[in-house]
Amino acid sequence: MLVRIVKMGFAPENIDTFLNNFEENKLRIRGFEGCELLELYRGKDNTNQFFTYSYWQNEQALENYRNSELFKGVWAKTKILFNEKPEAWSVDKEWSSV
Repeated sequence: MLVRIVKMGFAPENIDTFLNNFEENKLRIRGFEGCELLELYRGKDNTNQFFTYSYWQNEQALENYRNSELFKGVWAKTKILFNEKPEAWSVDKEWSSV
């Protein structure tokens, strides 16, 4: 299983816009073929930072999403809200107690 972690920072005045966009699209992203899990986290110490964790069946499933119209639309509305450069990691899930 491939896990995609994305760290994003937003200006305070853009957070509601980001959260509304996420709310509108979260079920569509989660329902995308190959997506097993989608979670959104908010920083405790820096509440302007958010993290998405998504689980994908494999790298091809993630690439299919990244090349989709869904991703392009969501990302276009998200990237204009950043106040810092986003960071992303793809990692393999080695173990979980869940």
